[in-house]
Amino acid sequence: MTSPVIEASGTLDTSATEPGLLQAEYILPLRWTDDAGLPELAAYLQRLSAWIPVTVVDGSAPELFARHREEFPPQVRHTRPADPGGSGNGSGGQPGNGKVAGVLTGVREARAELLVIADDDVRYTRGSLAAVVRHLGSADVVRPQNYFAPLPWHAAWDTSRSLINRAWSADFPGTLGVRRSALLATDGYEPVLFENLELIRTVKAAGGRERVVPDLFVARRPPGARHFFKQRVRQAYDDFAQPRRLAAELALLPAAVGTFFLPPKPRGRVLLGLALAATAAAEVGRRRDGGTAVFPLRAVWFAPLWAAERALCIWGALAFRLAGGVPYAGSRLKTAANPETELRRRHQGKLRRFRQEEAAAQQDGTSTPSMKEQP
Repeated sequence: MTSPVIEASGTLDTSATEPGLLQAEYILPLRWTDDAGLPELAAYLQRLSAWIPVTVVDGSAPELFARHREEFPPQVRHTRPADPGGSGNGSGGQPGNGKVAGVLTGVREARAELLVIADDDVRYTRGSLAAVVRHLGSADVVRPQNYFAPLPWHAAWDTSRSLINRAWSADFPGTLGVRRSALLATDGYEPVLFENLELIRTVKAAGGRERVVPDLFVARRPPGARHFFKQRVRQAYDDFAQPRRLAAELALLPAAVGTFFLPPKPRGRVLLGLALAATAAAEVGRRRDGGTAVFPLRAVWFAPLWAAERALCIWGALAFRLAGGVPYAGSRLKTAANPETELRRRHQGKLRRFRQEEAAAQQDGTSTPSMKEQP
């Protein structure tokens, strides 16, 4: 039995115990190279499909796709991405983030207006799922807060990054709620590296409203330690989408190196001060918006280690940028996410116009606009 969702305001989410399917749809883009996690995912989909209609857009190899079809519950819609290679296309025909091809296929085929998009490691309860759907009643895109469950040491290390994000603004989860009409209005979003940020920026640029809900906690399964270490530079590359953050992180390593020109005592004090600043920021993020309910104190102590990691890896990311992009699924992705000014230039006013056309089409009894097929 799952616990009801209680937000920081103290409001009880009674929808956690309401019977029946939610009036929304769940889209899970999938592209696996092995099936080590298949039994656990199939069990999750069995639970999930009792709460909400589920579509899995699966870009895995044919033999894995066939195995998934056998193992997934029959009520789950299991389909291929429209782009057979699952690569997507970025600006100028460059290779793109294949996850976006899966998401946009699911959006095109969805039967509901309210959509929950989630990575394969995200694990909703009915209460947290219903809360995202409820917030979509007054927003076009909803951003909850992920946390790792269970929390091995490397997941605690990565959690310190989320805590620092929460201290300054908000974290970026592996799941979003979004209105289908918002993505139809813009013909989707570009398959860049930081795809969730690109989705949010695209919807907002078109005139949509984002709701950040930092006290709506949604679990996700941690990666293995090997995968965690492989992701360090790639994750740092995301910050090319956030110039001020990028500049601050690029300054960390020169600042640390500069301390070695100081006498030993002042050097130690400066380095200790930097470590304490990272730790304090992580603890602020942990305490904000009820975070202590899901973020244990031990994650805070990894903050100095994460800061040291980022100080090094951001320079590795810069080297990849100068070399043409970060390696991703056999290709290179150069764009982390498009600037907000560029997206506003492309999409400003589209959502309002789309909804006006949709309302007119409903009055006339004609078909409503649909998303273009991706090339």
